[in-house]
Amino acid sequence: MRKITEHQVNPANDRLTITVVDEPSHGGANHVYEISGFDDKTAARVEFQNGPINEAGVNGLTHEALIAIVIDRLRAFQGGKFACRENALALTKLEEALHWLLHRTRARMSRGVEGTHAA
Repeated sequence: MRKITEHQVNPANDRLTITVVDEPSHGGANHVYEISGFDDKTAARVEFQNGPINEAGVNGLTHEALIAIVIDRLRAFQGGKFACRENALALTKLEEALHWLLHRTRARMSRGVEGTHAA
């Protein structure tokens, strides 16, 4: 297991421990993360899709879904009293990231390789 520390910058984030739980798959990415430190009893577990959907079924979160959650929160902050330039920039970059991930998926679908290990 390894720890991720890139998020640590303030007392709230400093308390959060992100642990990579599993080993990388043949694609090189991990699929299971645990976040603890936000209370004494709970650890959140994030499980990403593991394997091609055509073979493994839908068995976890996608990057697109996770990014969509963060986009929703930042849009809400931008619509309220916490609007700021930094949030706007982060929102733009996340929207761009989502765009490119969706573009990749649509291209894979048009080539007939979405949901497989084929490139």
